[in-house]
Amino acid sequence: MTTTIDRASIEQIVREIVLAQPAPAGGEPNLVVSISARHVHLTDADVETLFGPGRTLTPMKDLYQDGFYAAEETVMIVGPRRRMLPAVRVLGPTRRHSQVELAFTDAISLGIDVPVRPSGKLDGTPGCVIVGPTGVVELKQGVIRAERHVHMHVDHARHYGVNSGDRMKLRIDSTCSLVLEDLLVRADATSKLEVHLDTDEGNAADLDHARKVELFV
Repeated sequence: MTTTIDRASIEQIVREIVLAQPAPAGGEPNLVVSISARHVHLTDADVETLFGPGRTLTPMKDLYQDGFYAAEETVMIVGPRRRMLPAVRVLGPTRRHSQVELAFTDAISLGIDVPVRPSGKLDGTPGCVIVGPTGVVELKQGVIRAERHVHMHVDHARHYGVNSGDRMKLRIDSTCSLVLEDLLVRADATSKLEVHLDTDEGNAADLDHARKVELFV
């Protein structure tokens, strides 16, 4: 278990492994539940615009999923009427399209009406302004509240009897126990078993003090 959520942790992004359930004797897969705070994904071109010609992202901390990391770089997100969120963490590696992922309370603070979307499903979403040390990027679209989801290996999918694109439920036993429905299954040949929640969902369930988590259909 990690320490209590503080503002610095939320600003820093993806506090890995908030709760990791040990595997019981029956061979149940280890389940990791993580809180993914506000963050930004950028294209190579937008990285150079925001941080300077020839610049690339600088890995700061590996994330739980292999090949993904929190970068040293941060940006400012500016919404309507000049409302802003400073020092929002950039995650790597770079992507084909830039994307901003916010919790609902972040979006309210910025004054942006964000839809709940799977990562990468950006058509018809609102935009924002991204400000870096050397430049500004105006996104025409790409601001979302990331749909809660569970990454898993195809072996885990067989264990639970699900396929990529299916929906599951997560039960959190804590001081504020609840069941979160409609977790999107994202199964492939490389992922580890990990649920991603945003800060609003994690705080609502008091995930830091959870006694048990259970993933089920």
